[in-house]
Parts: sequence; C-alpha cells; structure tokens
Amino acid sequence: MQLFELTRALVDIESTTNLEKNVGDYLFAHLSALVARSGGQIQRMSAEQNRDNLFAFWGEPVVTLSTHMDTVPPYFGSSEDEQFIFGRGACDAKGIIAAMVAAAEKLLAGGTRNFGLLFVVGEERNSAGAKVAAVQPHGSRFLINGEPTENQLALGSKGALRYEITTRGKLAHSAYPELGHSAIHTLLDVLQGIRQIPLAEDPLLGRSTLNIGTISGGRAPNVVADHAEAEVMFRTVGDPTALRQAVEAATAGRAEAHEVLHTPAIRLNEFEGLPTTVVAFTTDIPTFNGAWGEPFLIGPGSIHVAHTAEERIAKKELCDAVEIYARMTTQLLATGRSAA
Repeated sequence: MQLFELTRALVDIESTTNLEKNVGDYLFAHLSALVARSGGQIQRMSAEQNRDNLFAFWGEPVVTLSTHMDTVPPYFGSSEDEQFIFGRGACDAKGIIAAMVAAAEKLLAGGTRNFGLLFVVGEERNSAGAKVAAVQPHGSRFLINGEPTENQLALGSKGALRYEITTRGKLAHSAYPELGHSAIHTLLDVLQGIRQIPLAEDPLLGRSTLNIGTISGGRAPNVVADHAEAEVMFRTVGDPTALRQAVEAATAGRAEAHEVLHTPAIRLNEFEGLPTTVVAFTTDIPTFNGAWGEPFLIGPGSIHVAHTAEERIAKKELCDAVEIYARMTTQLLATGRSAA
C-alpha cells in the first residue's frame, strides 16, 4: 500500500483514546504481511483490555521508530487534495505511522535489519501504552519518536502537570441563595486564584502556560450548585515543586486538587544534518524513561493544526519524513551515535 493510501486508511478508522482496537487490528494485519515477506516478527503488548501496543522488528532491534495510534476527539474521516491529506489524526499521528512503515519498507528493500516499529495506545490522555512498553524493553539503543514537528528535530519539549479541581456546596432554591452554598461560585474563585499563579520561564523551553480545559457542575439554573469541577493543565519547563505548592495554596480549604498526570519537561540531543526546533507539547518520551534507548523527537506535520477541525498533513512532508526516518536509522545503525 502506498504512503498516502495508508495514511488515509488509518485516518478513516476511528481511534479516539480508549477506542484504539480497530486501528490496532488493522495495523497488526498490515504489519503481519510485511514481516511475513521480510523475515521479521510482530508482537502485541496488552496495555488494557482491547488496547494493545504493536511491536514489529527485524533482527535484534538497535533502533526503534515509535509513535501513537490514538487521537483526540472528535473523529472525522479523511479527504485530500494535491497538497494535503485531511482528517483526524492526519498529522497526529497516523501520517507519522504511515511514514514509519514506509521507511521500514525502504530499509528492508535495501537489506537493512536490526530495527523495529513500536506503535502505542493512550498517548493523548495518560501514556498508558508507553507505560507498558517501558517495562517491556527489547534492547533498543535509540528511540525515534514521531510527533508533528514539521520534520525538524526537537531539542526539548515542555512537561505537563494536570489537575482535577473539585468543589462542593449546599443545595438550595436559587431564589434563596443564602440558604445554600454554590460550588460553582467557589470553583470560579479558586480558578481565578490558579490563574494568578506566577509561571516559570526557561531559556530553552520558554514560559510555562496554563489551560483551563473543562468546567462542569450544577443541576439546573434555579438550583444552587452542590458540586462543580474543572480540569486544568500546566505546560511546565522545569521542576514542578513550586507550582504544586502554589496550586495547594490556591485550593486550600476551598477545593480538592487531585493531580492526575505529571510528565517532566525534557531536553534532547541534536542529530547531524537536521534542522532543530523546540516544542511546547508533551510526548511519550519521558514515560519510556530511557527503556527503549536514547530518544529523538521528529515528525511531519504541524502541531498548530493538530487537535483542530483543520487537521491535515502535507504530502511533501510525509515523503520527506520517510527519507528522514530511513536516514536516521541507517546512520544510528552504522555509527551508534547521533552526530559525526
């Protein structure tokens, strides 16, 4: 199957986080055919029921190309024009999967072995697949992780610190608010306090940021709310200790702050001949925790259209990515290092 056809086939299979089974089954069949004709092996790694990572490899894998199979909602299928392929996951990260598979085919056609393909579940929510893969290493010394970086090598990425903030109140008729206590009013006050927290800066990664992603609560317009909650995410650039203390202070006595996820900020190495960038998003790399080797972060597509209704990937970038992944793999296998 050609690169663009595989990209569209993957995009057309819904795989919102927790619903990766169908795309995993499709990829397993596709990769099984590839390993059957090229003398490789393929394994499923169970992350949760009906949610499997896939690992295909040839020889003793020294280099592993990896990205994720899940996408954010809402799902929408593929389309294309002369320049772009559109659809949910086109750049984040199904086009990257297709480019990595095409790179594997190119490498195998040239007689190259000792590399693998690792596709995981759950990156968009809690890195569930990477957590499982981290405790099942296969001896790889280098990990090429794919995310939309416009085919530039990322020298660093911000971390993430996510909280669920919950407030509780007392029900009352809205005509007599003094008889109750609004959890929503309290939540709004708490969130305002969280918005006032000073955010750290880093010379390489830039400034930390805050996003209040969801707010919910209450029962009806004429009822004083007895419950409310919000999900907030900080993009961090260093040690989160001070930030955690600030969240604790902002919520003390008024709300419950439950830390859901922490992914540390990371710094990465250069690779000879590749342009570089710095990205603000987080990846599975910290969760792999070095178990699959020294990490590199690079992939086709722009993060600025990922997670949007205009998600797309340039066909030229897809083709370029195939060459980049093949060259990186070849060089790492030949020299055992990222630069001359």
